[in-house]
Amino acid sequence: MERGRNDTMKPTIPQGTRDFDAATVRKRNYIFNTIRNVFELYGFQPLETPAMENLDTLMGKYGEEGDKLIFKILNNGLDNPSKAEKIQEGFKKITEGKSSKDITERALRYDLTIPFARYVAMNYNQLSMPFKRYQMQPVWRADRPQKGRYREFYQCDADVVGSRSLINELELVQIYSTVFENLNVPVEIRINNRKILAALAMLCGSAEDSGRMMDITIAIDKLDKIGIEKVKEELLGRGLNGDQIKTIESFLNITGSNEEKIVELRKLFDGNTTGLEGIEELNYIISHLTNLGSPLLIDCTLARGLNYYTGTIIEVKAQNVQIGSIGGGGRYDDLTGLFGVPNVPGVGISFGVDRIYDVLTELNRFPADVSSGTRVLFFNLGVEESEKAFELMQQLRRAGVSCELFHENTKFDKQFKYAEKKAIPFVAILGSKELQEKMINVKNLSTGEQVQLGFDDFVRFDFNT
Repeated sequence: MERGRNDTMKPTIPQGTRDFDAATVRKRNYIFNTIRNVFELYGFQPLETPAMENLDTLMGKYGEEGDKLIFKILNNGLDNPSKAEKIQEGFKKITEGKSSKDITERALRYDLTIPFARYVAMNYNQLSMPFKRYQMQPVWRADRPQKGRYREFYQCDADVVGSRSLINELELVQIYSTVFENLNVPVEIRINNRKILAALAMLCGSAEDSGRMMDITIAIDKLDKIGIEKVKEELLGRGLNGDQIKTIESFLNITGSNEEKIVELRKLFDGNTTGLEGIEELNYIISHLTNLGSPLLIDCTLARGLNYYTGTIIEVKAQNVQIGSIGGGGRYDDLTGLFGVPNVPGVGISFGVDRIYDVLTELNRFPADVSSGTRVLFFNLGVEESEKAFELMQQLRRAGVSCELFHENTKFDKQFKYAEKKAIPFVAILGSKELQEKMINVKNLSTGEQVQLGFDDFVRFDFNT
């Protein structure tokens, strides 16, 4: 918190987090509900996991860049005098980039995929395979806040484990296309394959050198942010020589239609079993999704720097908006092996809800009625009048109409201003005369039109127009 006038504390929130007012929450719920409905349509079932995980569950799963962004939680009892020496040693380890259970044993989840893999490993014998789940919860990353990038944000994931079939990839790409079509957001869906990137690493070093592959994928993953020259500098700094960097640059410069890219990739990786297998998987996907509602493009520059991807990788970008990816995912054929349950194949996708919100706002694609709340405000004009208004209000609520009664008998002007400030479209005015005549006045605040209705007609009135 910050100091304000009279040395009082001015309330603040952590950088990279946000409060959401009613209108924002309703818009976000519109996104959540759109995604959830498509997930359910494709047979996925919901799951929730804790906000925090054991640190060992998360560390080492996201690559060196990802591990740096994990929010660690301090242990209880750090003020214990008897442990002061151990605590100081622990803090020293933390400042050196190491871990210390004397200081922290838990962390906020970085994404939903690793907690999902942990859940599957813990419950493997009780799950029906293939297991299809979706999850819609917040995640936390110690990233530098900027437009479209927050430290606390929601992800919406859909994953299938227990199946190696590429039909799953087809369905997940279809889910992306359907969701963004329903949200009225034009997108490009880009795909690549980590087997092709592994083959690229083989051309630049030993087939057993997994570190070399990560060097390449981490650098390539930054291409959009830093450009090709900076990527080449980073590769040079990671120990690759000029010829190897030239090979990588030739790979990144492959262009043309999807079919033309397949031809060029086959030439480049001729004789490389791993590379050709990845190419055939790409070819299967593009050849079976010819009528997709969104453009589907092979993108050789797509790397997705996370350690756990092993096959198809996917990324979604909004057209005509300068923002990062709004969705991504891929295949991870042994993720649960990290938790002692090997050989469980999986593939999944994620929606970046906060970025999708920004895109919908920039493109003005939220439906006009998405922020609607209370539809009818009953004016408070006296004790008897309010009692009847309350009775009528309950009848409207039973009919599914959101309404409220002003909290006190006060001037018309104050009650009108309340309705206007909350964007309530209708007011219901029931005075002593109307009560005696069993009538009520209804005013549409957007048009100024006013009608008088009997009580029975009033509860049947269409307040959604």
